[in-house]
Amino acid sequence: MGDIREPLRELTECGLPQALEVMGERWSFMILRASFNGLHHFEEFLTELGIARNILSNRLAKLVEHGILKRDPCPDDRRKIEYRLTDKGFDLLPTMVALRQWGQKYGAEVVENPVLVDARDRLPIGPTSILSHDGRILGPADLSLVERKNLGIRPDGTRAETGGALTQVGVVNLAEARKAKDAA
Repeated sequence: MGDIREPLRELTECGLPQALEVMGERWSFMILRASFNGLHHFEEFLTELGIARNILSNRLAKLVEHGILKRDPCPDDRRKIEYRLTDKGFDLLPTMVALRQWGQKYGAEVVENPVLVDARDRLPIGPTSILSHDGRILGPADLSLVERKNLGIRPDGTRAETGGALTQVGVVNLAEARKAKDAA
């Protein structure tokens, strides 16, 4: 990935160790998957996931602490609590889809049912990809690390301008995309 390497021993200069600190174990991902599937109540998670009560309590607390889920009183019974995805939680959807697709590709042969499709055409979604600032699909040979001060400076010295759909750090802003879709 170019001439520069990440400082691999440094755990605070990269988002990956921070993300793994929050999400780096199976039950957190399973709770997140259940949330994307519409589960909101402690007892629903407990029943559907087959997780031990103490582990579920611990993982839900951690996801709330890190702002991935929020606790809201139930509208019909304010003594009960619902766990709802925050924008930060919704932003994990591409990660969930990528891990799911990787597991389907390299895991045991599982015939997916139900199938994850695009809501408009009801056809299976395409593979999760790494996109450039202007939407081009990138592969490993297209990636490089540069110092922040050199962002946008091409190897030939010319300056590139960012596209519109992606943020400066190269992540689609799902909250903005949802707002734009809802406004249309």
